[in-house]
Amino acid sequence: MFKTVLMIEKALSDADVELVTTLHGEEKVSFVVLMQPRGKQDELLRALDDVALGHLDKAVHEHDDQGDPAAVATESLEHSLRHLRQAGAEATGEVVQDSPLDHLKEIVETSRADEVLVLTSPHFVEEFFHRDWASKARHKVGVPVLKLFASDS
Repeated sequence: MFKTVLMIEKALSDADVELVTTLHGEEKVSFVVLMQPRGKQDELLRALDDVALGHLDKAVHEHDDQGDPAAVATESLEHSLRHLRQAGAEATGEVVQDSPLDHLKEIVETSRADEVLVLTSPHFVEEFFHRDWASKARHKVGVPVLKLFASDS
């Protein structure tokens, strides 16, 4: 069985689930999902990304998001785990608030993961300066790290 640590920042769509569960063909996959919601500290970067992508409406209304971030993250994680299991994969996970990359390293070691997948929306500012999760993770973990772009749906 192929063991994957999957870092996400929002609930997986059907397209995302299909993408991550079919990367290794017919081989069975086991996921440890780390849900790390983007926090208040990232609002400026998200707004810059939205402007770069031409989503001016999103940039203007970034602060209008409603809901308790912890509750939304937990619900998104549960949704994602349920859909991964429905697709035939084994899946466990947790919401990570502090030091996600340090926690990632621990999880990779304890689960004996074969790879890390970072499923994220494009973050041009972070990527340009190599401050995105995948770039940082490559320096922290001793397994391959693959960055994939999440579906917009």
